[in-house]
Amino acid sequence: MNIKLKSLFCPESVAVIGASNSFDKLGYHVMKSLVEGKFKGRIFPVNPKAREVWSLKCHASLGAIEEPVDLAVVVVPAPLVPETLHECGKKQVKGVVMITAGFREIEDSKGETLQEEIGKIAAMYKLPVIGPNTFGYVNRTFGVNASFTPEFSRLNRGGIALVSQSGGFCHLCGFLAMAQRMGVSKLMSLGNRLNVGFPELLKHLVEEDEATRVITLYIEGLDNPRELLEAAKSARGGKHIIAYKSGKSEKGDSASRFHTGSLAGDYQIWKGALRQAGILEVTSAEQMIDAAKALDVCAPLTGPRIAVLSGQAGPGMIAADAVEKAGLKLARFSPKTQETINRLLPPIAIRSNPVDMGPAWYDARSSLDILRAAVEDENTDGVIFIAMFASANVGLVKALAEYMKNIEPFPKPVIAVFTAPSGIWEEEIAELDGARGISVVPTPERAGAVMGDLLKADLLRNKRLAN
Repeated sequence: MNIKLKSLFCPESVAVIGASNSFDKLGYHVMKSLVEGKFKGRIFPVNPKAREVWSLKCHASLGAIEEPVDLAVVVVPAPLVPETLHECGKKQVKGVVMITAGFREIEDSKGETLQEEIGKIAAMYKLPVIGPNTFGYVNRTFGVNASFTPEFSRLNRGGIALVSQSGGFCHLCGFLAMAQRMGVSKLMSLGNRLNVGFPELLKHLVEEDEATRVITLYIEGLDNPRELLEAAKSARGGKHIIAYKSGKSEKGDSASRFHTGSLAGDYQIWKGALRQAGILEVTSAEQMIDAAKALDVCAPLTGPRIAVLSGQAGPGMIAADAVEKAGLKLARFSPKTQETINRLLPPIAIRSNPVDMGPAWYDARSSLDILRAAVEDENTDGVIFIAMFASANVGLVKALAEYMKNIEPFPKPVIAVFTAPSGIWEEEIAELDGARGISVVPTPERAGAVMGDLLKADLLRNKRLAN
């Protein structure tokens, strides 16, 4: 089945089949997501037992809606899904989000039989389906939250698509994305992947979604992983793809079967296959967020030479260790850059890489001039910039934010670490994060690690790291 997904993700009208005014029903929360998420199109609640849902006219059935419906969000019990899909097909709905669970993922064989049945119905009408057993999706670019989590409408808009087999992982990464100010284009769980899986999503995100620049995948188990890997290979050289593969242990493999209906498979085979497909593998949710953010907003890291600039010596030393652990090395400054740093810092400071900028606390301009000199140095490929709050440097981040408003984006990646008590620097950090080629992470260790991922991603995309 040749699946087109643009209409599914950019609907002008949405019907919620199973809409409800009861807080304990998923249909209530889907309606809340659409209404409070300020969806600009038409919303049609469907429930034969209600006249109004969320103050909107309710329809007894999908067929009772007189206007066209682009997207149907299905939250009815599993036994009612086959009939509901027939109604969607007859209504010429362009796509379905099937939140309903109780199919291939359950231990009862009746679930798999029911999924086979609805698969045939979807194929009959050429109806693309996200799910079943999904929390839904959020398209921040278009402004539609077709999920049961209204809070995802708060996600910053940006260039990162988060695609997961697990709705729980979507929530984990979605909330981390909020905390880390990451910009998201789409967030979705695929669930049991009735007819829309990773290959179809990759094709859509690469070919049809201009807003997406980085694609992240959370993979548990797949029946035919070759299709995903081939789709990734065909996209190589374009958008970055990041993957987090779980189910590495025997227990994880078994759990995957009962969560998504697919076995996880041999992890060592997956590890090599992901690399050969040009996919950057990560091993934690934090690493996925850090790498995706940096790839979205920073210039490419094309070499291993890193400058570390820190307002305090200790965090700078930690970052230097993290740089080497990531397979990179500390840059050796050119004579011109070293002369600039020597002029701006007194001899009591460590002025070689890593640079201790502590004596420049009282002079934000000196810190900014050192940052600019390090970025412009022909012997550096990237810069880590660290500042821990102290009363003496309270104006540093504000001055940096002001400075960033008037410059071109940095031609090299700058990973920043700013740490302060609650209520201090928060607005300034939010203003800086993602601006002019800067990505902010919480710790020096993560700054070094993300630099390593930036270089790996560049090598993978350009086919210089295949084995």
